[in-house]
Amino acid sequence: MEDFTTAISEFTISIDTIWIPVTAVLVMFMQPGFAMVEAGFTRAKNTANILMKNLMDFTIGSMIFWFLGYTLMYGKDVGGFLGKVTLFYNSNKINGVPDMASLMFQTVFAATAATIVSGAVAERTKFTAYLIFTVAITAVIYPISGHWVWGGGWLSSLETPFHDFAGSTVVHSVGAWVGLTGAIVIGPRIGKYSAEGKARAIPWVPFPCSD
Repeated sequence: MEDFTTAISEFTISIDTIWIPVTAVLVMFMQPGFAMVEAGFTRAKNTANILMKNLMDFTIGSMIFWFLGYTLMYGKDVGGFLGKVTLFYNSNKINGVPDMASLMFQTVFAATAATIVSGAVAERTKFTAYLIFTVAITAVIYPISGHWVWGGGWLSSLETPFHDFAGSTVVHSVGAWVGLTGAIVIGPRIGKYSAEGKARAIPWVPFPCSD
């Protein structure tokens, strides 16, 4: 009976290990989805800028999260607030699933949290400033908030533990709150409001083309 239970457990872990990268790929396709929707809400002259931001926050965010963020999220708990930093992903298997599968899954989520903000501050931030923000959210903001819920932090240790459904809080809410903060600090796009405070439409103007 014990051997049967062990076999079932190993089989379950194998299935989970296969399923996690598959779902990670699905989440990764949110990145081009965000890029397209944000490009549709910006003027033609800023399309290349917003597309490049979505590419670079995934590229830089992946490296930063691998270097620091993952271990900050899943490292040994320190006071229920963050994980012990060891640099590069650690060797703590999550529910028995190999670290590389978990790292891939959490990396695409970290990039998603970062790219949410690019739409909130579209056409109002310099490219270099946005890259600095990407480093901040993938290295510190997302990993710490993720540790509270998924890494053994204080929210998961409550008498009635906090449960996140599909990253609705850890990923989407965190990205949205950071985006809202950025929008408040930066303000609206130039020309969006009249002197009387009335909203104006900012039309999408195509590039001029020759006949």
